[in-house]
Amino acid sequence: MSLIFRLAGPGSRLGPQILRQNCTRMLNAVRPVTMKCEPAVPDKNESHDERNMRIGRPQSPHLSIYKPQLTALLSITHRATGMALSAYVIALGYSAVSLQLPLDHYIEQLKLMQIGAGPVFALKFLVAFPLSYHFFNGIRHLLWDTARFLSIKEVYATGYAMLAVSTVGAIVLSGMS
Repeated sequence: MSLIFRLAGPGSRLGPQILRQNCTRMLNAVRPVTMKCEPAVPDKNESHDERNMRIGRPQSPHLSIYKPQLTALLSITHRATGMALSAYVIALGYSAVSLQLPLDHYIEQLKLMQIGAGPVFALKFLVAFPLSYHFFNGIRHLLWDTARFLSIKEVYATGYAMLAVSTVGAIVLSGMS
């Protein structure tokens, strides 16, 4: 750009002539274009799927074509256990405010019903597993935040280890009286 200005500068005899020749060549290379204005056509009241069917686009298979992966399943489960823990807190808070007697009374009533050890253990496990899973998976995520265990092989290894540790932790919590 500075070369063009130097050639076209006030002290240059050759510059203006070169610029004039190049500009006329460029102007001759440009062709005129005209635009035709038409009023906008209102869209039809059809859904996205109806439009795609009308113009012949296939429906995307979305998740049905993918093989379930451990990483996706663990991520979904982490979110689900977080929601379950939130539900626990809400239910316990609501019961503390609305129940006539303290929560200990209702626990004693369950013990007096003499439900078998198997169903009680299963119920305790269903309550303890979300806590155990969310806790240990949270530790796994904290390790990722320190840039550790981020290769695919390590992600899968820590995923399986976390599942084992959280299951054992839930069993231990369920065995407590």
